[in-house]
Parts: sequence; structure tokens; C-alpha cells
Amino acid sequence: MSEKSEFHPILMHFAARHAGFTYGRFASDYRALVESNLRCREDFGMDAVGLISDPYRETAAFGAKVTFPDEAVPRCMEILVRSQEDIAQLKNPEVHKEERTLDRIKAGEALRKQLGSNVPIIGWIEGPLAESCDLAGVNEVLLRIFMEPDFVKRLIDKCMVTAKDFARAQVEAGCDIIGVGDAICSQVAAENYQEFVKEKHQELFEYIHSLGARVKLHICGNISHLLEDISEVKPDIVDIDWMVGMDEAHEKLGAYIIRCGNLDPVAVIQEKDLAEIALETEQLCEKEAGRPFILSGGCEVTINTPVDHLKAMRNASL
Repeated sequence: MSEKSEFHPILMHFAARHAGFTYGRFASDYRALVESNLRCREDFGMDAVGLISDPYRETAAFGAKVTFPDEAVPRCMEILVRSQEDIAQLKNPEVHKEERTLDRIKAGEALRKQLGSNVPIIGWIEGPLAESCDLAGVNEVLLRIFMEPDFVKRLIDKCMVTAKDFARAQVEAGCDIIGVGDAICSQVAAENYQEFVKEKHQELFEYIHSLGARVKLHICGNISHLLEDISEVKPDIVDIDWMVGMDEAHEKLGAYIIRCGNLDPVAVIQEKDLAEIALETEQLCEKEAGRPFILSGGCEVTINTPVDHLKAMRNASL
């Protein structure tokens, strides 16, 4: 292969177990998150480290109870927003004072201290529609898009304040890139994205750029119907899941947005044998040579992925 591809798959539960931690500890104690990222960087040649862990950092800071099962994604145990009055009464948290947001900020500071200035650190915030769903419930938000659009817009505006605060705190802690997770957007039509989210994404991304950081947008699932709109809000990096064609993504996103992806985390990275993983990786990297590209899975690498499979993927990209 003519040149090395940048390599940064999404590692959460996998990273925790690889470093000897439970997922619960990884998500609740920044020291475990830091050590897990450093171990994966060393063992798999990761070109960046990240602070992604779960969707409920901001939700907990808003006041929701979150629990941490040992070997499962943290769980939000309550819905905070059920009415317009709840939105009005919801107070934006001080991210340096709330336990879960502060924990992620500390992770950024610790990674920057240990890695110096040469390794990118990717912070993480919830996008405005995703955080609205975390606070009010996915089904309720999707229903109110049609039945009570003002409710959704007011809640999104509330979430934007904390998204900016949390992004700024992580940049100040040493993050070069801010990941914005807004996965629920793949489940809405393009016209709903345009009405409720597009301008907010543009506003948020411009704000992060004003801080001197770059933006990585993560919307897992099929986002083919959103690609042209996403190109207009100008993220620097977009995660591309396995069901979206990389050629289509390049055509619609343009030459200046880096596409990150897009091997199937289960059918390829977890399930195929080492030779097949190497072949698919080589073919993808060769196809993307000369185009803005980072090698990754289409979404999170699964907990059941053998360590040798991830090493095969990395070695094939060199």
C-alpha cells in the first residue's frame, strides 16, 4: 500500500475490557477511560484518542439519575422533560461542577498531559436532537416533531446552550476535535432535519470552529438522505456507517470533508477471518487513496471482536 491510512475506530466497551476495566468503570471514572485509550493507542497504533463513553454525560448534569451496569451501556433511569413548563424550569448545568461532565473534562486534561501536543484528542458532546431525546424520550420527541414542533424547538434551544458550554470546556482541557453525536438524525426525514436541526448544527459547528477546534459529526445508520445538508453545515469529519457508500458520501460531502469509516463492525470486523479482514481493509484504503479518509468501523467496534481482528485491520492499513 502506497501510504498509511489514519486509523481511529470507535472503541468504548472493547477498550474498557482490553484494558481490564468494566464498562461501568470506563464510563464513570476518567482514569479508566484514559488508561483504556492509552492502552489501545499503544496496542493498535491508534492515531487519535477520544473521550466518547456513553450518551448520558449531559443528561446526568441536567439532573437525571444514571446507573452504571458493569458490562452494559449506562442507563438513564428517568425522563426529565414532559411539558413546556419542564423545559422552562430546566436549568443548564455548570459543566465544571457536575460530576459526569467534569469527569470527561478531567479525562481530556489527563490525556493531554500524558500525550503532549502531537496526538489528537477527540472530545465528545451530544448533538441537540440526541440530547433532546435523552431528556424527553426518543418516542416523545419523534412524535412531537409532528404534533408539537414548538416543544422540540424549545428543547433543542435549551440543549444548545449546554452543548456549547461542554464543547468549550473540553477544548480548554486540551481537545483538538469535538465529536458531536446526533445519531437520532438518521431516523428523521431530510425535511425534518432541515427544519429542526440543520441550522443548529451549523451554529454549533461554527462555534466550535471559533474555539480553534475541529468538528467530527457522528450519525450512525443510513444518512444518505442527509449528506447534502450535512455538507452545507461544514463539519470537518463525518462518520460513515457501513450501509452508506463511500463514493456517494465523497460525491455529496465534497472534497474537503474527511469521511471516517466504514467497515461493518459485526459482519466484517467481528465475524470475518483475519485474511478477509485484511483484504477488505486493503481494498477500502486503496479505493480511498488520495481522498480525505480515516479508517474506522462504520460504528463502534463490538465487545465481541477478537483483539487479533482489530490488529489485522490496522496492519492491513499500513
